[in-house]
Amino acid sequence: MGIEEDRAVKAAQDTIVRETDQGYRVLGSPDESVTHQHDVDRIPEVDVTQEMILESGENPEAWLTYGGNYEQHRCTTADVITPDNVADLELEYVMHVGAGSSMEGTPLIVPGDPPVMYQSNGPNHVKAIDAREGETLWSYTYAVPSDVVLCCDDNNRGVAVLGDKVFMTTLDSGVVALNRYTGEEEWYTSTADHEEGYSATWAPVVYDGKLFTGSAGGEYGVRGFHTALDTETGEQLWHTWTSPEEEWVGDSIEQSCATNWMTATIDAEKGRLYLPVGNPGPDFDGSVRPGPNRNSAGTLAMDLETGERLWTHQESPHDVWDYDSAAPRILIRDLEIEHRDMTTDVVVSAGKTAWIYTMDSDTGELIERSEPGVQQLNMFKMIPHIDEGRRMAFMPGAMGGNDWQPPAWNPETGLAYFKMNNSPQEAWWRFEEYEEGKKYWGGILEDETEAVPEGYNDKISAIVAVDPETGQRVWRDWIEGSAYLWGGLLTTTTGLTFGGTQNGKFIAYDAETGDHLWEYDVGEVSIAGSPMSWYDPETEKQYVAIQIGGSGWLRRGTGGRDDRLAVFSMAA
Repeated sequence: MGIEEDRAVKAAQDTIVRETDQGYRVLGSPDESVTHQHDVDRIPEVDVTQEMILESGENPEAWLTYGGNYEQHRCTTADVITPDNVADLELEYVMHVGAGSSMEGTPLIVPGDPPVMYQSNGPNHVKAIDAREGETLWSYTYAVPSDVVLCCDDNNRGVAVLGDKVFMTTLDSGVVALNRYTGEEEWYTSTADHEEGYSATWAPVVYDGKLFTGSAGGEYGVRGFHTALDTETGEQLWHTWTSPEEEWVGDSIEQSCATNWMTATIDAEKGRLYLPVGNPGPDFDGSVRPGPNRNSAGTLAMDLETGERLWTHQESPHDVWDYDSAAPRILIRDLEIEHRDMTTDVVVSAGKTAWIYTMDSDTGELIERSEPGVQQLNMFKMIPHIDEGRRMAFMPGAMGGNDWQPPAWNPETGLAYFKMNNSPQEAWWRFEEYEEGKKYWGGILEDETEAVPEGYNDKISAIVAVDPETGQRVWRDWIEGSAYLWGGLLTTTTGLTFGGTQNGKFIAYDAETGDHLWEYDVGEVSIAGSPMSWYDPETEKQYVAIQIGGSGWLRRGTGGRDDRLAVFSMAA
C-alpha cells in the first residue's frame, strides 16, 4: 500500500498553515486524529526499557532519545564510516513521507529485526518505518485545533519512546501517547491553553516513568514553564514556572515569557534537568519589565523528581534583542579544565549571542566563555525606547548565533560543534497593549536592513567547532547563501561531523580539522532536519538519516517545501 492511500498522510496533507497578522494559523485539520496501519506485524514487540535508553549513546544500533543520549551528545559509536572511507558513502534510499510541511525533526531508531524508525514532521504527523527497507508500518496525524496560532510554522522536531509507547508534543500545547506497535492513541494531556498563545513543537524526553515537556509561545505574552507527566497515564506530576514572582520586578510576570521550547537534557546520575530558556517578554519593549528579567535567556537546572529550581545562568540580562537561548544543553562528565586545575561535570550552552558558555553542572558558575562563533557587531547596543521606528541593526540578529539548532559533542576530539547564523537584523520599539492570544512583541524585527553594520563579512552562516575547556574556536566553515542555516549536527567517534545546509548540501567534515570529506547535493531545498545514525547487524551496514525540507518563515531557499527522508549507508 502506498502513501497515496494512507488516510493519516491525507489528513496531514489537508492540514495547512496560513500566515496571518498573528502568525501561522492551522487550517483543515481532521475532526479526529487519524491512524492508518500498513504492516504493523513487522514491528518486533520488544518494549523499550529505561536501561536501553540509558545505554543508547553507547549502543551503535540505537538512537532512542532526541539527542542520541540523555546528555545530548548527538554522537554515534557506530564505526563503519570513517574519515578514510566516507567518500564512498552512498544513498541507500529516499522515502517521501507524504506530508512535508516542516522537516525539522530527528528520527529515533529502536533496534531489532527490523530496526524501527519513528519519524515526525509538521503538522503533528508521525510514522513507524521499517528502517531497513524504508517502508511505512503505520502513520498517525493529530487533529490540531483550527484556532491554534504559531509564531514560526507547524514544526515538530521528534518523538520520545518508552515501553510500548511513542510520545509526541502537539501544536496545541499537549502531549499525545501512541501505542508503539499499532499507532493508536493511548492518552492525551493538555499542558496549557493554546488560546492564550501556548504551543509545543519540540521532542519530549522520558526518564524513570516521567515525561518532561516545556512551553512555547514567547511571541504571545505567555509565561514559561516546565512540567512532568506520568508516562503511563499522562497525569501531571509537577509544574514549575521558569520565572518565579520573587525574582521578577513589577507586575508583568504573567507575560514574562522565558519559555522553554526545546528538549531538556537529563543528568541521570544527579537527578537533574538542564533547560534552555528563551527571551523575556515582550521581546523588544524592556520598559514594561524593569530589572534584569532573571531566569530568561539562559540555562535553568531543576530537580527532575520535584521540579525544584537548582540554579540559573543568564546570557543576556534584560534582553531586548530576542536572544533566546534555545539549543539543547550538552552535559559533559569529568571535563579536565587545566587552567583552573579542576575536573568536573559541565553544562555547555550556545545562545544567540554566538558565545559558547561552559558552566559547572553543580552550581551554574561560568567556567569559560568561548571566542565568538560568528560576528558580533552592534551587539547589546540598546534599542531606543523614545520614538517608534528608530531602527538599529545588530549582529548576531535574532536568528542567532545559535538558535534552536542542536549542537553535537565528540568525546574523542574534545570538540563541540555548532550551527550559527551570521546576518544582521533591525529591530525597533513600538508600544503594544497585551491582549490574550495575540502577538505581543513590543516592537518589530526586520530582516531587510537599511544598512549593514560596518565590518560585516557578508557570510550568512557558519558551522563552528569549539573547545569547551578553553573556549578556543578550533575551526569554522563559513557558508554563503540567502537563507538561514537550520537543523542540527551529528558527530561520530570515528572522527566525522555531519550537517546539512540551507543550500541543499549534506556535508561530512573531518571533525578535527573541518575539512570537507564528502558532500551530497539534495537539490535547492534547504535541509532543516538533524542527522542521526545507527548500525544494523543483519545488513552489516551503518546508516545515516536526514530529513530534507523547508521550515516555516525561515524557508527562504529557492526550493520551498519538501517531504524527503534520505538514508545513506556503508557496508562494514
